[in-house]
Amino acid sequence: MPLVPPPRPATSAAAVPPPGEPAPSALLQANTPEWSVGDLAAALKRTLEDAFGHVRLRGEISGYRGPHGSGHAYFSLKDGSAKIDAVVWKGVLGRLRQKPKEGLEVVATGKITTFAGKSSYQIVIDSMEPAGIGAWMALLEERKRQLAAEGLFEADRKRPIPFLPRVIGVVTSPTGAVIRDILHRLEDRFPRPVLVWPVRVQGEGASEEIAAAIRGFNALAPDGPIPRPDVLIVARGGGSIEDLWAFNEEAVVRAAAESGIPLISAVGHETDTTLIDFASDRRAPTPTGAAEMAVPVRAELLAQIHDLGARQAGTMLRRVERERADFRALVRAIPGADAFLAAKRQRLDLADARLRPALAANARDSRERLNRLADRLTRRSPAIALAEARARLAGIDHRPRTAISRIIERRRDRLGAQAGLLGALSYKAVLARGYALVRDADGLPVRSREAAATAVRLQLQFADGAVFARPEDAPAAPLADAPPSPPRAKRAPRRIAAEPAPKPKETAPEPAARQGSLF
Repeated sequence: MPLVPPPRPATSAAAVPPPGEPAPSALLQANTPEWSVGDLAAALKRTLEDAFGHVRLRGEISGYRGPHGSGHAYFSLKDGSAKIDAVVWKGVLGRLRQKPKEGLEVVATGKITTFAGKSSYQIVIDSMEPAGIGAWMALLEERKRQLAAEGLFEADRKRPIPFLPRVIGVVTSPTGAVIRDILHRLEDRFPRPVLVWPVRVQGEGASEEIAAAIRGFNALAPDGPIPRPDVLIVARGGGSIEDLWAFNEEAVVRAAAESGIPLISAVGHETDTTLIDFASDRRAPTPTGAAEMAVPVRAELLAQIHDLGARQAGTMLRRVERERADFRALVRAIPGADAFLAAKRQRLDLADARLRPALAANARDSRERLNRLADRLTRRSPAIALAEARARLAGIDHRPRTAISRIIERRRDRLGAQAGLLGALSYKAVLARGYALVRDADGLPVRSREAAATAVRLQLQFADGAVFARPEDAPAAPLADAPPSPPRAKRAPRRIAAEPAPKPKETAPEPAARQGSLF
């Protein structure tokens, strides 16, 4: 249907050129129909609706987030080459047997129209029926089965999220609203240091950057210059399945499963599900929810601590009161000093009352016993017993005493005879005749010249005492027995050094008669 131009506005006579002259460019522009934006949009709407009317479209639902707050549903229908916006009004949505579902391939019936507010065209769906699972969803399901078979989604691989992490690592786009929402929520709940690893969250190369960021955080040393996070948040805002496809890539899923740091996935909105959600330790419905999972509320912790402190103080106070009450009950149960000492005081009074008669009776008994002993002593005095003993001793027979005297006389005579024999045989009698006894330093008798020559010191025993001497100037050969020589001129006698007198140098002695052994 040709477009119908709106009424042309009237022009003034001055604007019409004279006959026979060519029309200038200004005149050509003045002859072109002038449209308003609204008129053109309305004309295009009528032309599109009249040309196509009702159509049946086969495509995959993309970008469906559930009914809008108004009750209408907005999404797109796409295939491998194009995409068209779709809308289902509130009244029609309730009557549809097949509700819209992300990734579902459907055959939709409706009319083509335009939306002047966005200068776009769209299909208003009246009915819809399923046509099978789309190619994206089929690939997603196949990859999910493959990774699940390897055990990457097992529940025993999940690690608990730290209660209060010291450092939080965030993998997301640094320019989007997601990082601002996360930081704002952390600031409201419990401020913590945040390390942001900037990455692309969609498009070519996004999955490689996300996987490298997760592994990069895990490669940080715990005590290095850059602190190692205690928890990771991988976040992205909402979008269609194509927009979120980077988080379905195998590299991202494996990096999340291998992470040694607990990981929270916060990709898309609550209805969006990606494969990283199955491999992560915790899935958050939104990036804001991930921030809430990462840290507790500081005010709630303070209130809880205050409540616990109050409960502890109350418990201690109640225990002190209970102990005080028990102590008071024990004090009341303990008898007083008077009651405690009454029995002992009574026993003391009874003992005092019994002590005086007992002492008097004891003194009386002792006096009587002393009188009896005095009477016995008077009757049997020691002087009388001594006199009687002397009398008995004087009357003893003297014959045993005479026998004892004779025995003593015989033994005295025998002892005198033995003493005379001992005097005759004793070496002292020989010494008295002018001989001497020679001993060594140990007091043993010296019986030969060799023994005297080797002795250090000699002891000469005479009848009237002993002197000490040293063997000096011993002759080279023993002297032979010879008769006494005639008297010669008076010579200096051989001097025997006596200790401790000094020893002068002696001359060689004259040969003397050899003295034999005394024993």
